[in-house]
Amino acid sequence: MKLQDLASKLGATLDPPSADAEIASVGPVDSARPGQITFISDSKFAPLALTTQASALIVDEKFPAMPKPLLRVKNTQYAYARAVELLHPQPHEGHGIHSTAVIHPSARIGPQASIGPYVVIGEGVEIGEHCTLLPHVVIYRDVKIGRNFFAHAHVSIREGTEIGDNVLLHNGVVIGSDGFGFAKDDRNQWSKIPQIGRVVIEDNVEIQANCCVDRASLTETRIGRNTKIDNLTHIAHNCVIDENSMLCAQVGLAGSTELGKNVILAGQVGVAGHCKIGDNVIVTAQSGTHGDIPAGSMISGSPAFDHKQWLRSVTAFAKLPDIVRSLRGKTKG
Repeated sequence: MKLQDLASKLGATLDPPSADAEIASVGPVDSARPGQITFISDSKFAPLALTTQASALIVDEKFPAMPKPLLRVKNTQYAYARAVELLHPQPHEGHGIHSTAVIHPSARIGPQASIGPYVVIGEGVEIGEHCTLLPHVVIYRDVKIGRNFFAHAHVSIREGTEIGDNVLLHNGVVIGSDGFGFAKDDRNQWSKIPQIGRVVIEDNVEIQANCCVDRASLTETRIGRNTKIDNLTHIAHNCVIDENSMLCAQVGLAGSTELGKNVILAGQVGVAGHCKIGDNVIVTAQSGTHGDIPAGSMISGSPAFDHKQWLRSVTAFAKLPDIVRSLRGKTKG
């Protein structure tokens, strides 16, 4: 793609405007080759701009002038993502239904579907147009799915699940498995509580590999629109996640957790059950929460508390041996 065309598609200002390089792909700043474009999102990497072999750079609007062509943008990371999308288009599966797929006669599949080997689609399923189901996807009865659905190999979607438009599920995702509900019987033995609710996934959600989203015990587990969920995350029964939230790798939500809008849970965060986490909350990596969290908070630790206070506490913790020695010396004196 001509650099001028790329700048136009990214909404970037080309500096100098006359630059007309041919760009074939995107590369990392430290190892990019001629014919590639790279990006610099942090000023600490600015020195690399002088040595990179890339033919052009995506930079922010205030980046200093360089001998190489620059595409100046407001959001470098987003522009980089769009450049990758433009220059590295993903292969599309051909339309059609593989001969080994098993589809119940009552299922309704929209036009331009791509259904791979050994896919199983159950009774009463409805799927919108442009769906792609890769090998060994299993969809149980009465599932409803919108347009542009993409399921990688070995995805399982249990009965009664409802999925919106433009949803992407990666390998091994399980949607609608039983919630973890048990009660002691008269002999003090665990007895299963039937899980008769469902899962609802709204539009533009992406769930990455080997995640589990449990069905509700009675009502619904809901994932709000534009939410992104990283690998190996577990969402228990009755949880509700509002729109545009992000759950990083190995997050665990216990039952009936409620997350607000724009929440970020970093890697390995654990949330105790029946907690309410407000809008725009950030919980840092490996933190454990055990109560409600007000909107706009940033918390850390286990049990988690205010992030700035946590930083001061960690600093003080490292000094405890010296403090103890000092106190013992004063006691002896």
